[in-house]
Amino acid sequence: MVAKVLITILIILIVLVVVLYFVGKKLQKKQAEQEAQIEAVKQTVSMLVIDKKKLKLKDAGLPAMVLEQTPKYMRRAKFPIVKAKIGPQVMSLICDASIFDMVPVKKEVKATISGIYITDVKGIRGSISTTSAKKKGKFRAWIDKMQEKAGAKPVK
Repeated sequence: MVAKVLITILIILIVLVVVLYFVGKKLQKKQAEQEAQIEAVKQTVSMLVIDKKKLKLKDAGLPAMVLEQTPKYMRRAKFPIVKAKIGPQVMSLICDASIFDMVPVKKEVKATISGIYITDVKGIRGSISTTSAKKKGKFRAWIDKMQEKAGAKPVK
């Protein structure tokens, strides 16, 4: 009796892994096509970053066409939005999540954009600090404090 249940669970898991494999391959191919499209239309512009926040699409001030094309399940998610002045025009742009922390506020930068998507940022005057000081949680700060008191860590 127990063996039948375990075999059934094993068969279900094998089918699930096979389905996930093929769905993953399909999504990976789709992502590669999107990357190719982004690379094809990218351009470098200099812009003054006014503000950056993580906002929902409807609050970001993006064009209505962007909201219409976004899948319904993604409309509630928060996106990294950068408000920047490009030439005489102030625009809201979606930033790549991996470089969002590097984007300096109230500074002029040279950015690689593709439509309304920022893919890369470089500093014009000086460099951009790539180290993002991640805030410690209360528990981690308490552990560090206790280790310093106990002599396990050198005092800063």
